[in-house]
Amino acid sequence: MRWLVGWSSIAASFGTAGRVSGQGLGQSSGQGSGQGSGQGSGQGGYGNGGAPLRGGIADAAHPDDPGADAERTVHPVGAQLLWGDPDPLWAVGDWRPDEIRTLTADPADPFTRLAVLGCCGATDAELRRALYAARGGALRHLTQWSGSYTAVVQAGRRITVLGDLAGARPVFYTPWASGTAYATAALPLADLIEAQLDIGHLAALLACPDSPEALGDGTPYAGVRRIPPGHALILREGSREITGYEQVASLAVAAPEADAERAVEGVREALVDAVRARLTAPRHAPDILPPYDPGPVPGMGPADRRAARGAPAPGVGADLSGGSASATLALLAAGLPGAPGALLSPAGARLLAVTFNDLATPQGREAELERARAIAADPRLHHVVVAAAEEALPYAELDGPLTDEPGPSLIFAARERRRLAAGSADHFTGHGARQVLDAHPARMADLLMDRRRRHLLRPVAALARSASASGESLLVPLTVYSAARRLARTTYRAGMEAAAARLREGGVPERTTGPVDASLAALTWSRPGPAAGWLTGEALAEVSIRLTVAAGRPPLSLRPGEARARSLLARHAADHRVFEQAVEVRSQRLHAPFLDNQVVRAARALPESLRVQPGARAAILRSVLSSAGVREFPPGWGATDRTPNETATRLGLRAALGDLLDLFASPLLADAGLIETRVVRQALLDAADGHPVPLDGLAELVSMELWLRRLLARRGTCWTGTSTARRRAVPEGVPVHRPALS
Repeated sequence: MRWLVGWSSIAASFGTAGRVSGQGLGQSSGQGSGQGSGQGSGQGGYGNGGAPLRGGIADAAHPDDPGADAERTVHPVGAQLLWGDPDPLWAVGDWRPDEIRTLTADPADPFTRLAVLGCCGATDAELRRALYAARGGALRHLTQWSGSYTAVVQAGRRITVLGDLAGARPVFYTPWASGTAYATAALPLADLIEAQLDIGHLAALLACPDSPEALGDGTPYAGVRRIPPGHALILREGSREITGYEQVASLAVAAPEADAERAVEGVREALVDAVRARLTAPRHAPDILPPYDPGPVPGMGPADRRAARGAPAPGVGADLSGGSASATLALLAAGLPGAPGALLSPAGARLLAVTFNDLATPQGREAELERARAIAADPRLHHVVVAAAEEALPYAELDGPLTDEPGPSLIFAARERRRLAAGSADHFTGHGARQVLDAHPARMADLLMDRRRRHLLRPVAALARSASASGESLLVPLTVYSAARRLARTTYRAGMEAAAARLREGGVPERTTGPVDASLAALTWSRPGPAAGWLTGEALAEVSIRLTVAAGRPPLSLRPGEARARSLLARHAADHRVFEQAVEVRSQRLHAPFLDNQVVRAARALPESLRVQPGARAAILRSVLSSAGVREFPPGWGATDRTPNETATRLGLRAALGDLLDLFASPLLADAGLIETRVVRQALLDAADGHPVPLDGLAELVSMELWLRRLLARRGTCWTGTSTARRRAVPEGVPVHRPALS
């Protein structure tokens, strides 16, 4: 875990003026991040091996504490002080030296400075120019560089923290000590204020995960808030303001359509720059060498032995699943000139490409694996196939680290960690390509609002062909057109009120069996999630109240397609962040260039008439690869008919059925009043027997129950120097079942 934390307060006079006791400025006092699961203090992240850092603010949250003096200041465990009082900033976790960059505008003005944490492709001169612009109030300059990073600007007593466009690098804040504390993780702030669980937010995560209207700016912790994607948090001596830095067209009438060729060229340039930013960064080897290699093992090569010891390879690698997104990143990373893949290797070294082969369910993915082999025939790639059977099924290993928030990726973490352990220290993934480049089905309603009906012919025809096997293809065009037209004529307020009424009436989502059903279900302003059918009536009623309240607030965009696409991207970015934390391998960095600011911004410039066409994503990525000299593609390149492998999920669920039934013998979700134990246990039995049950909904329920248990089982805290000896979130456990809503 890596995060940064700081605050701004009118009570800064209680601080210690940035004193550092026993260490120099900017040195680390520990190794962990303070978010382990039940590891206690010490090397796991809750101990402080050296002298404590002084640079915080006195614990003003408890003014009656007689021991609150200048020597007892609040600071995070294992922190690296970037700058001190009156508005201190720390970096916590195993940050690499090149991932933290700080500079000042003028040595004579030390309180005008900039900190950039993460992978950023800007030069020092560009950072300094952006600092001058930000000092005058222009913030967008800080988000235009390639890479994935968080920027913090201090200009006097004004602090500005910028989130990204997708939401993969969020910013959280909470009132504290007569001011505001902020961080790039929610759990440290929850520890700071000893926050309780926000049961209403957990209910909204299960009932409407794709609807930011139901989630709002909340987090699973009461009192800890999240700034929306594309916004910045501005603090002035403790007072806070949230402002957007990206232009958003909220009118129902669209702007003139952009040129398709120039828009695709912009995506190509942004994606190439995103990959180049990672390749030009310093290369890293694992910090701690793995245990002694016993030598050759029958049936195992050097890479297999290293992966078995749990250490990534030095240098750069990439996923190679056979899909167009991962293949594009692998070929770009291997083909850009002057950037060989391995560490300290001569030019022309091959890049490590990793493919996962599920031996437990080999049927259904033959074509995808064959495409991966064909792509790996490129001499610039070194192909490694990670094969696993029952030990890598979903639900195989339910023990894991505590993540900042719950997410459905917790049940697949062991499976993905096995694959990533065979990767490199810097590993590319294609996550986010579908959400960034593909067109949400609701964009068909946007085309009808713009009177561009002719652009619907090809997508509707493609849906009709996909339904030809059922014999109902003749009715598909009329059905899809009617649903898109109905959505185009439905206002935002009416759509939210209809969704709230559906939840109050106990309406559950119908099981989709194909692309036509999925498209029809997506043609709405808001819809219940797959786990909504197992929630109690009280939980659904509370979420419906949230939607009713949100109906009176204007959204960022009144165009349903654009609004739904932004919501889907934000949800996927949040899940990807949980995925990174759940599958974390020591000394490894996962890179998702499709979620970078510049790639997201370039993709939003694509005209809607281009995005809704079948095969648009494959055509865009083919254009990207053509600039790198790749013009031959295997058969089936860009196929979008891949569906989740339900067979592997059911096999894993059957194998772990006993553990899952024990998990839901007395679930914490039932104590909170969100589910009924009997109903969920019966759903697990039905899913194991092969009955048509929403498996993704069960995954969300199991993941949230696992997350709650890990949260309550943790023994450490993220802070030291507080008036409370062990200040941590949810100190009283999950609230008991609340009375029915009146």
